[in-house]
Amino acid sequence: MAILPSLKQLQYLVALSEQFNFTRAAESCFVTQSTLSAGLKELEGMLGTQLVERDRQSVLMTPVGLEIAQRARTILAATQDLVERAAETSQPMKGQLRLGIIPTIAPFLLPYSLVLARRLYPDLHLALREDLTANLLSRLEDGQLDFALMALPYETGNLLVEILFDDKLWIVGRKNDPEVQTKAVKATPALTDRLLLLEEGHCLRDHTLYACGKTARHSPTSMEATSLLTLVQMVESGLGIGLVPEMAVRGGLTQSPGLIARPLADPCPTRTIALVARRSTSRLAELKALADVIRRANSRTGNSNR
Repeated sequence: MAILPSLKQLQYLVALSEQFNFTRAAESCFVTQSTLSAGLKELEGMLGTQLVERDRQSVLMTPVGLEIAQRARTILAATQDLVERAAETSQPMKGQLRLGIIPTIAPFLLPYSLVLARRLYPDLHLALREDLTANLLSRLEDGQLDFALMALPYETGNLLVEILFDDKLWIVGRKNDPEVQTKAVKATPALTDRLLLLEEGHCLRDHTLYACGKTARHSPTSMEATSLLTLVQMVESGLGIGLVPEMAVRGGLTQSPGLIARPLADPCPTRTIALVARRSTSRLAELKALADVIRRANSRTGNSNR
C-alpha cells in the first residue's frame, strides 16, 4: 500500500502556493522555515515529482505543484468538515460560523438577520466577510468559509444550493425623467440604452444585462459604479438610469427627493437569493436554520418572496 501524504504536508504546500515565500508560508503554518522546507521535500519524494522550483531569489510552483495544491485545498476543506461534523453532534448552532455575503445583499439583509440570529441562537457567532461572488465561492471551496449568501443566476458548480427567495429588479431614475413615470416601467430600447452598470465582478451587472437582453458593454458614460450607492448617486447626478434590487429600494437606498424608483412591467426580472455550501459540509442543520433566519428577516423588510 502506497504511503499517503500527511495533512501537514498538504498544508505546507497550500501555504507556499499562496505566499510564494518560504518564510511567510512557514509563519502562516506556525512552523519554522526548515520544518516546512523539509516537509515539502518529503512530499515531493513521496509523490515522485517536483512540486516547487527553488532558487535564492524566488519560489515558483511547477504545473503539477499547482494542480496538487488545488486538490490539497479540497482535501483540507473536506477534513475540516469532518471535524466540524463531529463537534456539531454535541453543540449544534454554537460557536463560530463563517458566512460570506455579496455587497448588493449585505446592507439590506444583514441588520435584520443578525438581530434575529442573536435572539434565536445566542451561542452562535457569525464571522462575516463581504466580497464579490467569485471570491466568496473560491474561499468557500477552499474551506475558508462555511456558507455564502449570493444571487443567482450564477455558476455554482458542485456546491449545495439552498434557494431562499426572489428579489425583483426595480428601475431608478431622476424624479423628472419622463421614461420612469408609469407605475410599471417597460424596458424599452431607449430606456435600456441609458443603463448605468456596476463594474466587472458584480453579479448584479450580469443580471442587469440579462434582464435587458444586452451583452456586456461599458455604460453610456464610460463610467461604471463600484457599489450600489455609487450607482444611485450617478443616477441622481443625471448620468443615466439604473436597475437596483427591490431589497435596496425597501431598505431606503433610493429615498432621495430627486429620485424615483419603479418596478419594471411584467415579466419583471428577478435575481434569486441563495445560501450555498460545500457538498461535503457537516453543517446541513445549520444551513437550514440560517436559511430560515434569512427568509424571516427578508419578510420583515416587505420584499417579495417566492
